[in-house]
Amino acid sequence: MPMLIYEYKLDGEYQQYTSIDEAIRIVQFIRNKCLRLWMDERANKNDLQCYCAVLAKEYPFATSLNSQARQASADRAWSAIQRFYDHCKAKKPGKKGYPRFQHDNRSVEYKQTGWKLEPDGRHITFTDGCGIGRLRLVGTRDMETFPVKQIKRVRLIRRADGYYAQFCVQAERQIEHLPTGKYVGIDVGLKAFYTDSEGNTVENPRHYRKAEKRLKRLQRRLSKKQKRSQNRKKARQAVAKAHLNVQRQREDFARKQANALVSSHDFIAFEDLQIRNMVRNRHLAKSIHDAGWGRFLTWVTYYASLHHVPVIVVSPHFTSQNCSACGTLVKKSLSIRTHVCPDCGVVLDRDHNAACNILQKALSTIGQMGTDAPVSA
Repeated sequence: MPMLIYEYKLDGEYQQYTSIDEAIRIVQFIRNKCLRLWMDERANKNDLQCYCAVLAKEYPFATSLNSQARQASADRAWSAIQRFYDHCKAKKPGKKGYPRFQHDNRSVEYKQTGWKLEPDGRHITFTDGCGIGRLRLVGTRDMETFPVKQIKRVRLIRRADGYYAQFCVQAERQIEHLPTGKYVGIDVGLKAFYTDSEGNTVENPRHYRKAEKRLKRLQRRLSKKQKRSQNRKKARQAVAKAHLNVQRQREDFARKQANALVSSHDFIAFEDLQIRNMVRNRHLAKSIHDAGWGRFLTWVTYYASLHHVPVIVVSPHFTSQNCSACGTLVKKSLSIRTHVCPDCGVVLDRDHNAACNILQKALSTIGQMGTDAPVSA
């Protein structure tokens, strides 16, 4: 059953925020202890769950956290372990992600006990021994419309600008897709955020580049403050808030563009980009990270699943070099932005030509991919 995430900012007292921080530290402690048990004894998931009760008896401060929240902490440790095992079995190239001890945990997750949502849907009370108490939820969503049984998780998160509560609600999102009859291939880039097979482009917002001057100034201020001083703490908070703002701008842009793309097309194709390898180029790494292609393509896939729109991921080989009109190989460096075919004479923007090739590749492999998409545009 799918889950929907609703997020609210928390309004409380300083003492309550301190209690949330304490709960977060306990979560980190339990996760790291479970990880150590796995390293020493190769424990399984059930062993880690049982170990939570042992830790609660050995360390009195751990008892203050709700028992299911302790189990959720053990689940986090097992999630990292399972991901490592999966990468090893799949023979993933490079590092396999061996689990590491955590030192910067920022959240605590409650399951279905340890909290109580008030009937107005605007206040939540945490009833375990951490002493968090009653907090006001600041947001526009109406949580009172959901039965409490549908709320499977409540997660408290500490961010640079305050504390937030996330509700994981078991509900299915219903979206009716209006057919448009349009099939599209997209080529992401740095000059334009993406170019589609119809020649349309979306401007690259360059959120980090625009904020870079201010970020550098704040970072210089931070470096001049005396270590462990209150002024340094404030300067560090200012840097964190500025970075958080850039992150939110990038996320908002990716979601809106992905939703617009999926809503207006019945078939989408894009390249299977290995972004981890692409950012090894030290000349382009900052620009690639700033563009946020990975988040955008993840949202495209998500919205496509909601709209029941087929998405085909194709190999990126020769999409920029081959002519989309006749298939001739026309070699060009990254600096050449226009595709000119010597055989058929077609002249296109480099990214437009690549987007056309991506769409053609996707349409030619529909039968092999097992999708129910139409075979022709």
